[in-house]
Amino acid sequence: MITLDTLEQACKVYLVDEMEQDSAHDLAHLGRVVHQSKKLALQEGADALIVTAAAWLHDLVNYPKDDPKRAQASFDSATKAEPFLKRLGFDSADICAIQHAIVTHSYSAQVTPRTLEAKVVQDADRLDALGAIGIARCMMVGGRLDRSLYEALDPFCQEREPNDLLYTIDHFYKKLLSLESTFQTLSGRKEAQRRSQFMRTFLDQLASEISE
Repeated sequence: MITLDTLEQACKVYLVDEMEQDSAHDLAHLGRVVHQSKKLALQEGADALIVTAAAWLHDLVNYPKDDPKRAQASFDSATKAEPFLKRLGFDSADICAIQHAIVTHSYSAQVTPRTLEAKVVQDADRLDALGAIGIARCMMVGGRLDRSLYEALDPFCQEREPNDLLYTIDHFYKKLLSLESTFQTLSGRKEAQRRSQFMRTFLDQLASEISE
């Protein structure tokens, strides 16, 4: 069986050539998700090898946020990962477990995780959409897609439905602040609550600055 260190080194080399990166889905993002995945795996008693492999490979295929194939990305990532995992010596049962965790990490795919390992990877990936790093990534994506920061008459969606196709801040109300309720593990849920509160504090501060 491959060791955790050997797995991680092989993944890093493989991803440099095989992963299509963008500003919010790059090797730094993968590194953070891997770190959180290993941390949650330890706290929850999940298989660290399965979790780590899935975390490194979860964005192997990455379509832009506005691409119609977005919901297909995790399925394509799981498919693309299979030959690589076979070369590393994973057996068919472990490959299926890794592929399931890759598929179910995706918010867009809307597939419920059945295993503890898949729950851990989904939680770890969603944690990277929350807190300070979540705010930074949201702003980066909004800028890349040329979206306005907020709607001037109702910046915080108090009297209208959020439209994050037009306004970056609307993404907090469309998705990010609702993620907290979707976490699968106790450890992930606790960290999600802490990071979500930081985001609400940021929005309060933003409100005070643009209303002065």
